[in-house]
Amino acid sequence: MKNSNITIYSKPGCVQCTATARYLDQRKRPYTKIDVSEDAAAFDYVTKELGYMQVPVVETSEGEHWYGFVPDRLAVYI
Repeated sequence: MKNSNITIYSKPGCVQCTATARYLDQRKRPYTKIDVSEDAAAFDYVTKELGYMQVPVVETSEGEHWYGFVPDRLAVYI
């Protein structure tokens, strides 16, 4: 699944958001980071469409998504 696009929905000051991005950065894995505190459409998508109330929310182009810093799930995409 190395060709999967990864999106991290985050907000400033979120420790798990930073850990998720750092994990991918250290492995030179590209991703898109979207700040839900600045992007109302992204906030609505994460809360209403995906059903999450906390960040980070990680979503892949395969349609998988999860909440939090989960290295085991991220490792599948490295």
